[in-house]
Amino acid sequence: MLGFLPSTVEPVTTDAAVASSLAGDSIWIVIIKAVLIVVFLLTSVLFAVWFERRVIGRLQERPGPNVRGPFGLLQSVADAMKLLFKEDITVRASEKLLYIVAPMISVFCALLIFGVIPFGPETRIYGTEEVTPLQLTDFPVAVLFILACAALGVYGIVLGGWASGSTYPLMGSIRSTAQVISYELAMGLSLVTVFMLSGTMSTSGIVDAQMDRWWVWPLFPAFLLYIISMVGETNRLPFDLPEAEGELVAGFMTEYSSMKFAWFFLAEYMNMINVSAVASTLFLGGWRAPWPASWAGAEFLNTGIFPPLWLILKIWLLMFVFVWIRGSVLRFRYDQFMKFGWKILIPVGLGWLVFFAVGRALFDHFGRDLNVYDAVAGVIGVLLIVAVWSFISDSKAKREDDAPAEDSAPETLDAFAGGYPVPPMPHQVLPPSPRSGRTVDAHVGNREEDSE
Repeated sequence: MLGFLPSTVEPVTTDAAVASSLAGDSIWIVIIKAVLIVVFLLTSVLFAVWFERRVIGRLQERPGPNVRGPFGLLQSVADAMKLLFKEDITVRASEKLLYIVAPMISVFCALLIFGVIPFGPETRIYGTEEVTPLQLTDFPVAVLFILACAALGVYGIVLGGWASGSTYPLMGSIRSTAQVISYELAMGLSLVTVFMLSGTMSTSGIVDAQMDRWWVWPLFPAFLLYIISMVGETNRLPFDLPEAEGELVAGFMTEYSSMKFAWFFLAEYMNMINVSAVASTLFLGGWRAPWPASWAGAEFLNTGIFPPLWLILKIWLLMFVFVWIRGSVLRFRYDQFMKFGWKILIPVGLGWLVFFAVGRALFDHFGRDLNVYDAVAGVIGVLLIVAVWSFISDSKAKREDDAPAEDSAPETLDAFAGGYPVPPMPHQVLPPSPRSGRTVDAHVGNREEDSE
């Protein structure tokens, strides 16, 4: 990685050792790592834009970008240059300082998360005897730091929508606030069982704990919960309610243009890469090779240049899931979206947490092998979720079938009774429009004249 020569140094296995090793880095090593992370994120965003357009094009049986550069690879550069030279507009009614700072807040918080993502084990710096982990920093509560940065990033959206001084951006920012509260809770619940199995909240410690198996197998329900929550957390289809084009024009970004719009655009794609990296680190073994390689004794796949490549491969597999969902699923209505978060994801997360914790405690109490429980807990959890979901669906369908049919005619609503138009409720109907009769009569008269 530009100045780092991978070696066969054994990876550190304790949080204290990792922290001590990172604390010994010189200021120049820290600066080089930070620059590499920024360069990696910026180039990944450019590739992600091309990747998304290309994959969706294939899903919809069209070529996608294929003109600018080989396979259209320079399309992202063309898009970036267009935004760079586009006219920059500042709304008169805006709170100017917050209006300008808001996109920067989103990008800054997105850049912070990759600081605690481990790219590999300890590595010897080329030309010296100094050894450093392929990670900018780490500490015992690194995952909480990730959640905090993700939560603070929404302040950019909220302030941008409020400071724009316009209705649609304000509505988008309010939606984003409700969205982050709902889906941060579900995401946090999905990570508790990871902490229980790993015994740490350090990202490097969680990767080391997955040396023999990845947590995606014993914690498969938590992994599914995290995948759904990360889509909602990044405001992506089918959960892109803060910027719903059909309802809010462009939501919180409606009054932004040129590079200020580009900052929000950059933050969104950076957050997609961030949550994919977190999922890879916490559930898919991080920089470690796929588990069959470890079982076969091919430990050389966890040394050299391979660890960063494994992590990047896992990140882009999850990025493909983002794009696949966007090209396949329709946007939720806002009430469906909130109901899904509060009435389904959070109860499922709480139920899985109680099931896993109680079952593991009982196995430990009776002296059973916890590895056996970990091996089957994920499968049992999925089966329980499916069984409960089927039971609830069947009960709801039965209640609807047994409900007596309403013989009474729906209530006719005078929408302008209070001086302001009010939409009808489900049990109400609007009176027929007086224009409809005149329109029908006019059409009938025209047909009679044409027949004569």
